[in-house]
Amino acid sequence: MIETRKLCKSFDGFRALSELDVKVPKGAVYGLVGPNGAGKTTLIRHLAGIYIPDSGEVLIDGQPVYENTEVKSRIAYIPDDIFYYTQATVTDMKNFYKGLYPAFDEERFKKLGEIFGMEETRPVRKLSKGMQKQAAFRIAISCRPDVILLDEPVDGLDPVMRRNVWGILMSDVAENGTTVLVSSHNLRELEDVCDHVGIMEKGSMLIERSLDELQNNIVKLQLVLPDGTELPEGLEILGRSSTGKLEQIIVRGKAEEVEERIAQISPVYCESIPLNLEEIFIYELGGTGYEVRNIIV
Repeated sequence: MIETRKLCKSFDGFRALSELDVKVPKGAVYGLVGPNGAGKTTLIRHLAGIYIPDSGEVLIDGQPVYENTEVKSRIAYIPDDIFYYTQATVTDMKNFYKGLYPAFDEERFKKLGEIFGMEETRPVRKLSKGMQKQAAFRIAISCRPDVILLDEPVDGLDPVMRRNVWGILMSDVAENGTTVLVSSHNLRELEDVCDHVGIMEKGSMLIERSLDELQNNIVKLQLVLPDGTELPEGLEILGRSSTGKLEQIIVRGKAEEVEERIAQISPVYCESIPLNLEEIFIYELGGTGYEVRNIIV
């Protein structure tokens, strides 16, 4: 399990993480989302053992990560900006990582070459961004890690390669119990692969739940009310709009309970619609000054 306890980090007086608590179950695919500047990359770099916490703990399976060689040998990290030595080829970088990861699987690296077709003797710096990202995935997956940390992982990959990458990762999760933590702004893609979601805001964890719990706790209703009828009191309405007589409301609560409350006022029409992760993200952050605004230029 990945866990942080009251994790704090500041840079030149700026509080990047503030008593952050995170729990990622073993074998989960955990989507880390939040607005720009929320602290996602800072958190990931702590989990990878790159940053020293100002205070608090960063643990994997109960062990601290920073300067813990044994724990780090079980973690693969693919950042948004790939690191490579200036003149290094894909083969050079593979050999470098092979020396750091005892479980590195040379046979798997060769087999993945059938998927990630690339010139292994060409300097990585001369490859396109997409090819560099493919090389990083090929090497990281071949390390046979227990934990994979991904920061905007498929940015720059074409649709076919994105599907290939997620297919390989999901296979590792299913067969080996690999834990994957992925930060991405592509919420539609995260919704397809994640079973847990954490929403960060201003260095803190706003919400951390399984995706099912998150989706079951907010409901979108389309309804037509009788003339002069008001919505029942006590509903926690996160958003409301209307087109003619047709209203759309976003309400915190379980669909069945909200529909029962609405039924008490005998609506002319009422239908609940599932929210996707992007909508949940927008409405959960709406109460913190991050709502979508109408902008006139």
